[in-house]
Amino acid sequence: MTILTTTEGRSAEPIRYVLRFPAPQTHYVEVEARVPSAGRAEVELMMPVWTPGSYLVREFAKNIDQLAATTPDGRSLAAAKVRKNRWKVATQGAAEVKLTYRVYGRTMSVQSNWIDASFAILNGAATFLTLADSDPRPHEVTVEPASGWKSSVTSLPAAAGGTPHHYAAADFDELVDSPIYAGNPSLYEFEVDGIPHVLLNEAEGGLWDGPRSARDVETIVRAQKAFWGSLPYKKYVFFNLLCEAGGGLEHKNSTVLMASRWATRARASYLGWLNLVSHEYFHTWNVKRLRPVELGPFDYENEVHTPSLWVAEGITSYYDRLLVRRAGLCSLDEYLAGDPPSAAEDKTINDVERLQTTPGRLVQPLEDSSYDAWIKFYRRDENTPNTNVSYYVKGAVVAFLLDAKIRKATNGAKSLDDVMRLAYTRYSGPKGYTHEQFQATAAEVAGVDLSAFFQKALKTTDELDYDEVCDWFGIRFIKEKEEKKPNGAKPPKAWLGLATKTEDGRLVVSQVKRGTPGYEAGFNVGDEILGVGEDRITAGQWAKRMDYFRPGEKVSVLIARRDRFQRLEAVFGQEPPRGWALEVAPAATAAQKARRKAWLGE
Repeated sequence: MTILTTTEGRSAEPIRYVLRFPAPQTHYVEVEARVPSAGRAEVELMMPVWTPGSYLVREFAKNIDQLAATTPDGRSLAAAKVRKNRWKVATQGAAEVKLTYRVYGRTMSVQSNWIDASFAILNGAATFLTLADSDPRPHEVTVEPASGWKSSVTSLPAAAGGTPHHYAAADFDELVDSPIYAGNPSLYEFEVDGIPHVLLNEAEGGLWDGPRSARDVETIVRAQKAFWGSLPYKKYVFFNLLCEAGGGLEHKNSTVLMASRWATRARASYLGWLNLVSHEYFHTWNVKRLRPVELGPFDYENEVHTPSLWVAEGITSYYDRLLVRRAGLCSLDEYLAGDPPSAAEDKTINDVERLQTTPGRLVQPLEDSSYDAWIKFYRRDENTPNTNVSYYVKGAVVAFLLDAKIRKATNGAKSLDDVMRLAYTRYSGPKGYTHEQFQATAAEVAGVDLSAFFQKALKTTDELDYDEVCDWFGIRFIKEKEEKKPNGAKPPKAWLGLATKTEDGRLVVSQVKRGTPGYEAGFNVGDEILGVGEDRITAGQWAKRMDYFRPGEKVSVLIARRDRFQRLEAVFGQEPPRGWALEVAPAATAAQKARRKAWLGE
């Protein structure tokens, strides 16, 4: 089912919602919807199964209960569920149907709803039922904050009449794309070009540096405004939930972010948050207004596949840190180092290294990664690194190479920046672009044929060539310095290529990458490692014990698999040194330095 966003039919009577939180500690919002019947004998309502920007069917209707329908004067109406996310209501001639239902919200993620005694953040797709026809119509929302809550915040404009907590959306698309917050936040407001911006911090807890974060967000806004040329909205809200989690989701005039309230106290963590802000804010243009043709008008009930998520997310990933650098919020060394350590990675790592250490890069082409996001990227398992490549990561690397190629072809006169601005001029709004059109736009700016580049980068699993980009910008990859013993000998460490974790004191294999000694020996995810050779081993001993072996040594490892003992015969290898860290080339020429400065906006 497709909800169209057009100018016709705007005179249609609106659907009016009221959101109530009588007992937020139970994680419920009570929704009342006044739905015009337009003289129909029955009305059919639907709830989206996914939310734009997150390409996974999430079945939001699973969180609805106690749905009931009445006439405005209180007569009960029959309401029947006819599909997993659709209901039909017999109107009995009533001009309006009053629908009530509850939505459970206890998923701390940017894609869904969270409600508790302290605050609520609601995603429109996970909250609102609407008419299941294609007639565009306005929607209005009134928020009744829970007792003790003072604020409701959204990027939606205030509805006519000036009633507090009353908002208006031109259509269902705008409603879905406008998260609603209720609670007692810390608010920081600033203007850029006379346009109001709000940074909403939930749960600062005396730890998060609100004023500093607001200043830096404003700096990012100004840097991206300079990149694109203008701001395309009348108001923008950054919802920053300090909930000891991570992630972000873009919306047309806002974004929802999650972070640790401790992050402003650690440089690496804070820089990661600034990169996240930059990423989601860049989507204001790239995705929310300049989009693949497949991603609009939205079909909220079905998967929507596109080969162009490498543009939507990958190019955005390329620019997120780059624009933080251009804004002066990180150093050159910090930019070249890559992303700060995360829960998944214990070291700073750049996208090239992340790509080159993923076996799946040799299995899945980039366009396939984009197309299969619905069934692979958002449904990760232990084998994902062996078979999949991220359209975020490889997309960012391809953007990096494409930028250098365009700069070289035009002798520095043009860049990927110009491609994005030209594509925005031509294809933003309801048109969208095909993947052929985007590639043609890039070739037009470059003034050269890029078909061979795109064929290799998007449609094959061939290794990418980094010589051109390094030569143009005067940078190079460096190998990790090897640790030396006091006597000067280099101690090669034994390595199986296994990732492990501790579960209830047990040492358990959590990942086995293809091509490693552990993969060849037959280790499985879920294997419990009990002993090496004839000796018992505990979770705390594993890393240290590896120091006692050398590459090439054979070893028998005792494991438990499905409650049965088994021995695996393995041959230790040597862990490949980190060879993808970036640094400025010491012998860079004056021309290379000038080109690097132009790239980084120095």
